[in-house]
Amino acid sequence: MGKVVNLNRYRKLKAKAEAAKRADTNRRLHGRTKAERAHDEHKKRLLDAKLDGARLEPVPAQHDAPDRGDDES
Repeated sequence: MGKVVNLNRYRKLKAKAEAAKRADTNRRLHGRTKAERAHDEHKKRLLDAKLDGARLEPVPAQHDAPDRGDDES
């Protein structure tokens, strides 16, 4: 007679391999270290400051609620 094979073990191995493949794909698509995110944020702040410094006219201050001047008081 043939050797008895436990199919649950092979199913679990297959599921583990698929999960590892999916995790690797997600790491490549979404995975960035905290240092990489901080570096990009720092570069963005420097670029914004440089652009604001090169502005020819100052940006008017924005208010929470614009005054329309149609008060009935």
